[in-house]
Amino acid sequence: MSTYITIMHMTSKLAKLGLFDAMVPRYTSYPTAPQFNTGNVGGDVPSWVRSIAPNSTISLYLHVPFCRKLCWFCACRTQGAVTLSPVAEYLDAVHREIALLGAHLPEGVTISHMHWGGGTPTLLTAEMISALVGAIADIAPLAPNAEFSVEVDVKEIGPARIDALAKAGMTRAAIGIQDFDPHIQSTIGRIQSFEITRDTTQMLRDAQIKFLDADLLFGLPHQDETHISASVQKVLTLNPDRVALYGYSHVPWMARRQSMIPSDTLPTPEKRLKLFDAARRLLEWDGLSQIGIDHFAVPDDRLMQAAKTGRLKRNFQGYTDDAAPVLIGLGASAISRFPQGYAQNAPATSDYIKAITAGGFAAQKGHVFSGEDLLRARIIESILCDFSVDIAKVTARFPGTGPRVAELLQDVSARFGDLVNFGPDGLYIRPEARPLARIIAKQFDAYDRSPAGHAAAL
Repeated sequence: MSTYITIMHMTSKLAKLGLFDAMVPRYTSYPTAPQFNTGNVGGDVPSWVRSIAPNSTISLYLHVPFCRKLCWFCACRTQGAVTLSPVAEYLDAVHREIALLGAHLPEGVTISHMHWGGGTPTLLTAEMISALVGAIADIAPLAPNAEFSVEVDVKEIGPARIDALAKAGMTRAAIGIQDFDPHIQSTIGRIQSFEITRDTTQMLRDAQIKFLDADLLFGLPHQDETHISASVQKVLTLNPDRVALYGYSHVPWMARRQSMIPSDTLPTPEKRLKLFDAARRLLEWDGLSQIGIDHFAVPDDRLMQAAKTGRLKRNFQGYTDDAAPVLIGLGASAISRFPQGYAQNAPATSDYIKAITAGGFAAQKGHVFSGEDLLRARIIESILCDFSVDIAKVTARFPGTGPRVAELLQDVSARFGDLVNFGPDGLYIRPEARPLARIIAKQFDAYDRSPAGHAAAL
């Protein structure tokens, strides 16, 4: 079946199902963050941290919610910082949170994956970076072969900061690009030339930062197949190890700055499908293979190896090969995942600083796992990582659930018809229907799926 016919077939199927206007979570957690409640989960965090096995590994996420200039397209929890004064105040609280975490962590815990996101982590000075890394190492050093990734803004970094990150053990840089077209950049409030991006990647390579990721968006205002193809071709000249191809989510009711983007300039869902497909074909022609719903990687990348061996996972940063059972989030709005449930820090920096200054953890919302939460979470993760659900593998983790899993899969199969295959072994999404994986995953979500906080389906 040709690409064009495949897209038209899916378009027709989506229209019949009434799913073109669906608002679907990205499912980096289940339940999703909008479902977290404000119960006493904050009081559970100290005991959850203490229950981590001694000498085990954990993941760590550090949120830096500051940007020199706010981009209109971004829906992340960020705030502007003209000077570094509010950043320094915030980092004082982060250092206190790190020390508090260290006081509860069992002995011998190390970090298998560490990611700094934002906002703009590279807004920090070299001295701030070194101090943060030192504080973290004091409570839990990086494990051998650990991955340390940082989101990089090419307009907010330089030799001194790159050197500090390299000395701290940074292994991977994730560079936000979105689209290189000047008109599109102007419309989304993010001006970034190819030249500065190219020069920054060279500095990172020169500093022996081994791996390079690039983030692109499809579904942007005024974007067509020519625009996205030109941007992908420029990105490929940078020789990235991974490319994340995310769909732009227009949620102005959640991110007010997006109201600056005229909604009538956005491509239709049908055109979004074609944009993704145009980018996908170029990436695959250059030797990158698709992983999950929105990532592409070179053959020897860790994510690619995890995908091939059934070890691919999904967390708040997207896809990962990290097998650590615990993810600790540091900073305002950061989310931690424990075997017992989720805990999210106070979103506002002022509330976060107040909570930490008072001497306790800053968790304000969360969710304690119950009922079918973990079962449904595993099914959703399988859909988004493997495009399939193997009943035997699910029931091996959750004994006695075979009939229930089969029932859930059969219901979804009846809804999506020839887009999926269903049999005694499980459910399989046909290759041409993989762009619909999030929509299919949504069918296993037992919680209220209101639009708030959700993203466009395609």
